[in-house]
Amino acid sequence: MTLARELGGLEFALIAIFFLFYCLYLYRILRARKSFRAKGGATLYKLILRTIYFGLFIIALLGPSFGEMKKEVKAVSKDIYICVDLSKSMDATDIKPSRLAKLKFELKQIVKSFNSDRIGLIVFTSDAFLQCPLTYDGNALNMFIETMSTSLISNSGTDFGPPLEMAITKLEDAEEGVPTAKKASKVIILVSDGEDFGEDTDEMVKEIKNQEVKLFTMGIGTESGSKIPAGYRFKRDKMGNDIITKLNPSSLKSLASVTGGEYFEISDKQNDINRLISSINKIEGELKGSKMADVSANKYYYFLAIALLLLGLDVILAVRVIKI
Repeated sequence: MTLARELGGLEFALIAIFFLFYCLYLYRILRARKSFRAKGGATLYKLILRTIYFGLFIIALLGPSFGEMKKEVKAVSKDIYICVDLSKSMDATDIKPSRLAKLKFELKQIVKSFNSDRIGLIVFTSDAFLQCPLTYDGNALNMFIETMSTSLISNSGTDFGPPLEMAITKLEDAEEGVPTAKKASKVIILVSDGEDFGEDTDEMVKEIKNQEVKLFTMGIGTESGSKIPAGYRFKRDKMGNDIITKLNPSSLKSLASVTGGEYFEISDKQNDINRLISSINKIEGELKGSKMADVSANKYYYFLAIALLLLGLDVILAVRVIKI
């Protein structure tokens, strides 16, 4: 027999209370006998009976299990690719401490919320690079998230096409050997603060719709915007003026609308990360595999039933504890 839990503070407290009150009960009985100068040993039977059913109550509370049986254990999860824009504008400080620093913190919340799902990471500007393939390893993901910076890849504009194409390709590769894989359990999260300057995004949108992959987009930044730090000064245009970067969510909203997904935002007025997590939670995962395992059932009710029966007998059966 195995127990679901060990004797803890609650159980020891109940045992102590039981013995304390029973000792007080015995003390009163013994005083009464002494007063009446009576004899009798029936109290011992009551003590044995009550100790037995109290012990059974404690065992039932600990969750005893015995008797092994075969049970199918299924592994169900989703595949999620997060595509992160690493253009220089992500260093803007209109969201403290910066757009990218804030995003890193929120991405770790996503990793924590979906620790039973496979998550991959793609970074992009005008090109896309695989930062981390699909994995269940949350610690590895957090490490890759922490290493993200705008200096990681070359910056020459923002193009949503390459990261979407790479995400779709990687999700398709992950389906190999899984004939029953459901497209509906595939998710792409596209995060950016600016406008899409690419030409292949429309083609990727059609592919996403055909594949029935869920696309969620997230804009990060503010409408008022801010300057872009560049060393000890700020990034400037060709005229020598400081560049002001503002959140431009139009392309992200359009992508979400066309593909049947949702648009979310992190700004100075709102933070939709919990709403994004809630939306992904509503998506049903796919069966990744199953195996038969030996399990033992919790049989607490046997001990509880016997304890209640003995408790009933204790109440019903009267015992003369003082014989005059």
